[in-house]
Amino acid sequence: MDLQRRKFLQTSIATLGGAASASISSSSANTLPETAKKPPKNPFSSDPVARVKLFGDVETSRIGMGTGMSGWNHSSQLTRMDRKKGESLIRHCYDSGLRFFDCADMYGTHEIISSTLQDKPRDSYTLSTKMWFPNNGDQPIDTVATVKKFLQELKTDYLDLFQLHCMMKPDWENDYKRYMEDLEKCKEEGLIRGHGVSCHSFGALKNAAVNPWVDAVHVRLNSMGTRMEGSFEENVEVCQTAQDNGKGVICMKLVGEGTMKKLEERRESIDKVVRSQIIDVYIVGFEEEWQVDELITNIGDSLKAMEAEMKA
Repeated sequence: MDLQRRKFLQTSIATLGGAASASISSSSANTLPETAKKPPKNPFSSDPVARVKLFGDVETSRIGMGTGMSGWNHSSQLTRMDRKKGESLIRHCYDSGLRFFDCADMYGTHEIISSTLQDKPRDSYTLSTKMWFPNNGDQPIDTVATVKKFLQELKTDYLDLFQLHCMMKPDWENDYKRYMEDLEKCKEEGLIRGHGVSCHSFGALKNAAVNPWVDAVHVRLNSMGTRMEGSFEENVEVCQTAQDNGKGVICMKLVGEGTMKKLEERRESIDKVVRSQIIDVYIVGFEEEWQVDELITNIGDSLKAMEAEMKA
């Protein structure tokens, strides 16, 4: 299967053409050079919510719930909507097999996630959160105290992933070295299982892909180049480097942060990203339960089409 996957990778990143609305098409003749250097850390599965290895011994579902849609100043669409609707949406994600929940201090979603999932076994879901630390020159933040505060808000003894939020500079580690060192200590103490960054520039992503401190990275990737920098092919190549270096790769902006209004656009973007085979977890900031169902269906359709093509 791995040999088939490598051969398939040469043709699978190409665009869908115009057939996305009817069914997921086979790969285009426009190909990229083979970039995989190591076998994939996850065996191929056509299950859209299959359990996958993210990094180290951290495993989670292939699809996760993003909670930062329009997130700013400790609020987001999830916290601004009717409370019962928000709780129902979280439960629908969990019951549909989504077990990765992506939070951030900026989103203000710790409380609603923890209270809604309080009756679920802690080892059945993955908690990821982020903190936007100030750069050098600003008043420093007590990293350990921040981690412990988040643990209290999320009502848990450990966080699966803690990330530095919204990296923009290509040399971001120069500004965040003290926080990186503190988070490594938190990892050694078992307060967090891994650390990393969410990247909002292509330069920052290239750094994260090779930075040995990074366990997992958030990358912006979709077929239309919406809310992202660099070409699709350039981002895929960097994500492959991150994969080869053992890092978890989490895809955000998969459907352009809600800007892809047409089903055909969403299907095309999802299919192109899934076919790249360099993403471990896909997260979307859902606002309605049907969006959860649609994403599971679309990712599942792409995976099933790929499986059929590999066997052909």
